[in-house]
Amino acid sequence: MNLIVTTAAALMLSVILITVSFWLPLINPDQEKLSPYECGFDPFSAQTRLPFSLRFFLIAILFLLFDLEIALLLPLPWGDQLPTPLLTHFWVTLVLLLLTLGLIYEWIQGGLEWAE
Repeated sequence: MNLIVTTAAALMLSVILITVSFWLPLINPDQEKLSPYECGFDPFSAQTRLPFSLRFFLIAILFLLFDLEIALLLPLPWGDQLPTPLLTHFWVTLVLLLLTLGLIYEWIQGGLEWAE
């Protein structure tokens, strides 16, 4: 009985959220919402191919690096149950120290600044 009620509630909530997400933008349309071009550049200018800043890619790579670091640290609670938990903590500390030093280096070099 509980499974049926939970499934029905989840299905009902999903249908409500989908309906609201399609209905809500139609309430107050304006020129910007109706525009098909949303990347931030003016589509009617003479130069349509503006180059992206390399800093954008640097921030994206740093985000991926720290996202991967979190994924690598997720099994840490199970690593504590190994025969040598101190070795596990040593390697985790080493990885975190290297990433922290890399972040400090990027910060000092000004790689995280958007404006020059």
